[in-house]
Formats: sequence, C-alpha cells, structure tokens
Amino acid sequence: MKKQIHLNAFTQCSICHHSKGQWKNPRDSSSLGYKDVNYWVDLARTLERGNFDALFLADVHGTYNVYKGSRDAAVRHTVQFPSNDPSLVISAMAYATKFLGFACTYSTSYFAPYQTAKNFSTLDHLTKGRIAWNVVTSYLPDANANFGIGEQMSHDERYERAEEYLDVVYKLWEHSWEEDAAVRDIDNDVHNDPAKVHEINHEGTWFNVPGPHMCEPSLQRTPVLFQAGQSGRGVEFAARHAEAVFALMADLNHCRDSAKKVRAAVEKQGRASEHVKIFPGITPIVAASDEQANDKFEQMKEYSSPEGALALFSGWVGIDLSTVTSDMLLSDTKTEAIQGLLSYFEIVDPNRKWTVEAMGEQISIGSVMPKFIGSPSTIADQMEHWMEESDIDGFNIAPAVQSSGFEEFVDLVVPELRRRGRVPETYQTATLREHYFGAGQSRLPSDHVAHRALPRWKLT
Repeated sequence: MKKQIHLNAFTQCSICHHSKGQWKNPRDSSSLGYKDVNYWVDLARTLERGNFDALFLADVHGTYNVYKGSRDAAVRHTVQFPSNDPSLVISAMAYATKFLGFACTYSTSYFAPYQTAKNFSTLDHLTKGRIAWNVVTSYLPDANANFGIGEQMSHDERYERAEEYLDVVYKLWEHSWEEDAAVRDIDNDVHNDPAKVHEINHEGTWFNVPGPHMCEPSLQRTPVLFQAGQSGRGVEFAARHAEAVFALMADLNHCRDSAKKVRAAVEKQGRASEHVKIFPGITPIVAASDEQANDKFEQMKEYSSPEGALALFSGWVGIDLSTVTSDMLLSDTKTEAIQGLLSYFEIVDPNRKWTVEAMGEQISIGSVMPKFIGSPSTIADQMEHWMEESDIDGFNIAPAVQSSGFEEFVDLVVPELRRRGRVPETYQTATLREHYFGAGQSRLPSDHVAHRALPRWKLT
C-alpha cells in the first residue's frame, strides 16, 4: 500500500502571501478577498473537496522594516501587511465544512499562556476537534514596541521562554480538568464537580499561573502542535513539542537531510519518530500540459515584485539584503531572527555569485519554497519522488496565485494523486489529529512531553 500524501494548504489572512506582486495578476483575488469571510468559506469548501487535511494560516505581528532600514518597501509591496487575525475566521470556515482542519499561528512572545489555552480550547470545541496551533516565538522587533514589552529577547532566550510557556498550557489543557468533571447532574444540581477541577499552581521563571483552566476538555484537549523552527535550537524545540513540522526546504537533498535530523532529534527526546509529521512547503504551478504550466510561470514573472521579496527575506533573517555583496556568505552572519534561512541561497546554488538582483528574482515567486511546475502528472511525479526519496509525510501547498491556485490544484492534481492511491477519495477520520495519525488517536500520545509530569489526580 502506497504511503498517503497528507495535504495542507498554506496561506495567510493577507495579500499575495509568499509571491510578492501577484496581487496585480488578474487571476489573483487575495487583495480584496482576504478581508471577506465568503472568500475564506469558499476556500475551505474547495480544500475539503480536495481532501486536504488542514488549512494552515500563517500570521505575523509587526512590519518588515529591515530592508534599506525602512518598512516602505514592505508597505508598498504588501509584504504580509496589511494582515488580519486568522483565528477569527476559523469558526465560519468550520461551520461550512465537516472534516477540514485548521492550523493557526499564535505567538508565545505576545500573548499570555492562560489566554492562549482558552482560545485554542474554544476553537477545538467549535470545530469539533479540528484545530492545530502553529507555535512561534516571533522575530520582528517593532512588534515588541507595539505590544509594549521592551527589547526583543535573543533567539535562544525566546525559545527558553517558550519552553515554559508550553509547560503552562499543557498543565491547563491536560492537568486541570478531569475527563468527567462536567457531570451535568440535574438531580443533584451539579454541573461541574469542584473536586475534579484543579488548579495547576505553576510558578516559574517567566510565568506564575494558578489556574484552573477556563474550559472543559475538548475533543483533542491539546490542539495538534505545529512548529517551523529550523535552527539547531528550533529543531530541538520541535523535537520536544511538535507533532507536525512545517519545513522550508530549498531542494530535495536539503529535504532529505533535514528530515533525518528532525527524526533523530525526535528519538533523542524519547519519542517515536512517527509521532511527528514532516511537511515541506512547495509552490505548485499547474496547467493541462507542461508547456502551458511553464507559460503560466512566465506570465507570473511579469507581475512579480523582487523588491517586495527582498523586504520579506530581509525581515525573516534580520539582515538588510540591499547591503549584501556577491562575495558574502549569509550563513556566516549572526542573526537573532530566523537562523535556519541564512544558508538558503548557498543550498540553491553554492557556486553562484548571488547579487541582490538575483536573490530578489529567485524568491519573488513562492519565496524560498521549491516550485513544482507542470501538468498534473508531472507535479504528481515530483511529489511522489520527494515522498520516496525523503522521509516526509506530505506537503504544505502554497500556490503563487490565490485562491485560484488552490482551485487548480484540487481540480487538476488531486484527481491524479487519487488515481495513484496517494490521496483518499473521502475522509476516513473526524479530528485533525486522527487525520494525521489514524482513527482513535484524537489525544496526545503517551510519549509526548505534556504527559511526562502527571497531575496529582492521575497518580491516585
């Protein structure tokens, strides 16, 4: 039996997510659609028609103001700005669908863990167990100023704080309410048994949270946990906490090597490696034939904004690409932002002298994600090849043009993947964790760090 290819859609409640300039493309509807609930409901229905496991919604706080020392290029080219809160549209999409999951990015740097636990429990209730949290520590310095929390912490310190943050939310989700605490006993006038609702009494370096959790247990209790860290510290964090790793992998060799590192790191944490799914991001450009797909790609280039792409990447890595010369290696540079992307251009072509213009052109469509260009058969071949040559579980699909790119993928590529036995004809499971790990597995497995320290009521 062929290994299933799990599919997640990857986008953001903003304009031309990872392909700067495509808002000018007549086929792109994101410029107005991103703020229209009907746009999102239609997209959710399309993805469910294609048996996607989840819609992965990125989010960011702050502006990309590193390039040329200003946010002007980012504002001009709508570089994840303006951007709406993705958590607020999930309920509408969940109401319009039955099986599609929703992964929402939420920062440990800006929101209290007590509130985060309540938000995701609420979403898990409202979606009937179809919610995931993409855990991020955030990296844009001006967001700190806007939240009034002072200077940005160093890269590794943000992860250390996030470790304790996760400890708090685990205690709230997994330790606070016993499974049968909501007794709903009409005869004795007891809705919730106080003896089965517990404080967590967390006292730590960054957080003091007595509890109890505000929400009764949802279907998944803890949402499915995504993480996208690619630095050494990020991989360690993902290996400890994540159930799904979203990876930005420049090519197949990078994908193969990165997946091995993630699996080894997971096992080092005492977890089964299969308890973590790995999803590289790709940008598919599909048409009826290879020639038509390549023509479509050339047309996209006419609308691209390389300067916007440079502003995006500069914000990611915390380095002004306008100051980079072709004899410099970004990987030799220290940054407190996204360290895992510093080697991107060297991986793509280690022998090339990367000028600023060349870098902008390279990442203007699909940013750092590989582009799969061709007919449905060609793209399915590429996806199968990556599945067979590297230990991954599927892909985060990020079309260059939104939302028509998702429709084309569902209408053209998904039928081919179904024909090959890679994508099921219908959903076989209900909750998101079950989509990824199988029927009956709606809760965190026993080897997850959330279960290492058991609450008192589980010990008696």
